[in-house]
Amino acid sequence: MTGWQEALQRQARARAKAGLTRTLRPRAATDTVVDLAGNDYLGLAVHPEVVGAGVEALRAYGLGATGSRLVRGSTEAHAALEADLSDWLGFPQALVYSSGFLANLGAVRALAGPGTLLVSDRYNHASLIDGCRSSGADVVVAPHADPSALAEILAAHPGRDVVFVTESVFSVDGDLAPLANLHAVTSAHGAVMLVDDAHALGLLGPAGAGGVAAAGLAGASDVVVTATLSKSLGGAGGVVAGPEPLIRHLIDTGRTFIYDTALPPAVVAGVHAALRITRRADDRRALLKDRAAATVDRLRAAGFEISAPAAAVLSVFAPGPEAALAWASDCRDRDIAVGCFRPPSTPDGSSRLRLTLNAGIPAEEFDRALDVIVECAP
Repeated sequence: MTGWQEALQRQARARAKAGLTRTLRPRAATDTVVDLAGNDYLGLAVHPEVVGAGVEALRAYGLGATGSRLVRGSTEAHAALEADLSDWLGFPQALVYSSGFLANLGAVRALAGPGTLLVSDRYNHASLIDGCRSSGADVVVAPHADPSALAEILAAHPGRDVVFVTESVFSVDGDLAPLANLHAVTSAHGAVMLVDDAHALGLLGPAGAGGVAAAGLAGASDVVVTATLSKSLGGAGGVVAGPEPLIRHLIDTGRTFIYDTALPPAVVAGVHAALRITRRADDRRALLKDRAAATVDRLRAAGFEISAPAAAVLSVFAPGPEAALAWASDCRDRDIAVGCFRPPSTPDGSSRLRLTLNAGIPAEEFDRALDVIVECAP
């Protein structure tokens, strides 16, 4: 074994000792596990209308987009989805990417560069963190969801071009940022606020339009929204929504847009069908709200420390990474899939199970899943 491979092996052994080894677990199409680990919040990934729209587009366009958006990858399906996303989110324009990760990288890099001050919430997702690191801007990490701390940071940098980056519903603990209060601070200082709405889209706001819409900020000229299309909409891809000059800039200069193969039309069509369902899915949103409350009540009654959910993400704290891994594995052995989050995926260094609720799970299976989680606790 060569030297560089030996170095990687040493790092792997160190991760294993710390309980931080990760494992790929392929699932079959016939998998019957109760899924509290995936992000299909509204249960639309297998909805007949969604699958049917994808199949129809697959027959019409073939398997892939065959090129980047600026070559041959833009189809009428892409344009139609972008128009409806723009209308739903309440912003002048929207641009679809092949992933939410690339959408976040592209948006951060478009808004910030050398000379810009980027202020990033401490609990932000890795895609936002990587966007900040690669932008060339000066980066300040802000205390989590704290408008007063943000105001102090901005006051200490008068005259700077500033972009504040946050999630709406945070991806680990599922708490909701005080977006209206944060925006009051950024607006007073002439800053731009970029909000990753991934875990609120489809669940919060009018017609499920997201956390930004719920905060009354849809269409604000100093707000930009990003989101993935892989959670409530059950598909794949990402979106950036904002004013026309930003979208024009992304199309002309955005490397994660220009040089990436477009999202396949079949996925685009399926996501578009899911969007139409989501806008009228108040019943599914109400069910998720009830299930979130039931989960908190059940697990707190059993003595666990659990986050208070703003949407459909909950975290149950574990004693450490190895305990979290064993807990998740024992649940999986009893046909219940739960997320296992350990450092460095957790912003505070704590380990936990992450539960993502799904409106498509039958009630009796959901209740059984909660029982299994309690019974398998370390």
